[in-house]
Amino acid sequence: MVRRPPDRARGRRVPVGPRWLEGILDDPGVMSELGLGPEEKARLVRSVGRAYARTLCLRCKGKGLCGRPDCPFLEALRFFCSSMPDLEGTELEGTSPPAVFVGRIGYPFVSVGPLVPPVKGDTALMDRPEDWAGLPLAEIIKMRSSLVRGKFTVDVRKPWKAGRLLDLTLELALSEGSTESEAVFRKKPRKVLVLDEGVQPFGPTAPLRSLDVDVGRWDRKLERAYSDTDLRASEAVLWLYEEGVPVSRIQRAFSMGAFGLGRLRCLVPTRWSITAVDSMISRALSGRIRDYPVLNEYWVYHASLLDNHYVVILAPDSWAFELLEAWAPGALWNPSAETCVVSDWEGWRGRTTYARPGGSYYAARLAVCEALDRMRKQARVIVLREVRPGYKFPVGVWQVREAVRTALRSEPFRTDSLEEALEHASRWLVIPARVWLRASKLLKDALCQRKLTDFRSGPGP
Repeated sequence: MVRRPPDRARGRRVPVGPRWLEGILDDPGVMSELGLGPEEKARLVRSVGRAYARTLCLRCKGKGLCGRPDCPFLEALRFFCSSMPDLEGTELEGTSPPAVFVGRIGYPFVSVGPLVPPVKGDTALMDRPEDWAGLPLAEIIKMRSSLVRGKFTVDVRKPWKAGRLLDLTLELALSEGSTESEAVFRKKPRKVLVLDEGVQPFGPTAPLRSLDVDVGRWDRKLERAYSDTDLRASEAVLWLYEEGVPVSRIQRAFSMGAFGLGRLRCLVPTRWSITAVDSMISRALSGRIRDYPVLNEYWVYHASLLDNHYVVILAPDSWAFELLEAWAPGALWNPSAETCVVSDWEGWRGRTTYARPGGSYYAARLAVCEALDRMRKQARVIVLREVRPGYKFPVGVWQVREAVRTALRSEPFRTDSLEEALEHASRWLVIPARVWLRASKLLKDALCQRKLTDFRSGPGP
């Protein structure tokens, strides 16, 4: 049976304080599982500035009410204990990848600031998701959790009034490579645990007092787009993409308000900027794809990343796109014994409303459009994403984009029959084909809907 999407089933995300966390750690079984003694427990509770959990977690407190054999919150806490650095003072010297973060809470007055690890050297990999596809989940979390976040408040509509801290953070965002940085915080950074699939992990957080960065040079292409105050933001994004600038780097600069018309420039929360850039680029590419010849057979691709399993089906028809995300029983955020599926689609004319799967829809669409543009073909595309229990901690929608890119760079299975294409796809998925068919608009149309060309009359008398 297909149930409602897990983002609704799991409840809303709410902040929890050290007292709630201390209540969980009072359980001897939990303490033993985490490998903590009384001193470690007290130090952990003191170090937590803020944690976020779902309403079900508040009621459960690690007792297994969600039905999973392991607790997602305790699993996150285990990573939290072992990955985040313990900072003693209020000063930090390190090499930023470079990386910045623009929050969304309190919009339009949001927290902005750099991400700096307490290490020196080449740290570029820490903020380059294009190169994370072969890394284990624990390594990605450990790497991201070492980034200490400084923050200060900015009115996103008037960034020019934010002063020197914002200027230096913008310089960091436009930097070509790893940048020596020195941050002074108003108080000791405290660890923040966020259990949310839309946010990449990051480390301790504190208000920023001062920042000093040694930017060797800016990325020349980003600098050119930043300097052109007559270039619209969407035009800047597309130009940079065509010039070969990595998507993650464009997203970082876009979030800092580096593009757009003069005083109309504004900051964009990091979460929104990722989806906005994916959407703009894929929309432009899909417009080009509509002029290409139609694929003449079914092609099936597959790939796996962090226990997310993907099948991409290209069908011989005019441009259309659909993403289906299915959480297998026991997978992240799906405590039930039934499969949860969420999907959305667009036809020839594209779409004007926000897709139900959220940012993963636009990340997958970008990867698909890139591949079709390389092939100089158009097709009806169905992307099936199956999330299994091994995906224990969310790391962001980049993994959707990179997994679909990886799949579409492989050699496809080719056939003239949709039934054979679906049979081949089912070999790579645990969830039965009938579940996907029930939730899919484009697959049902392909199987059941007749076209006018199917009724072509024969030669006259």
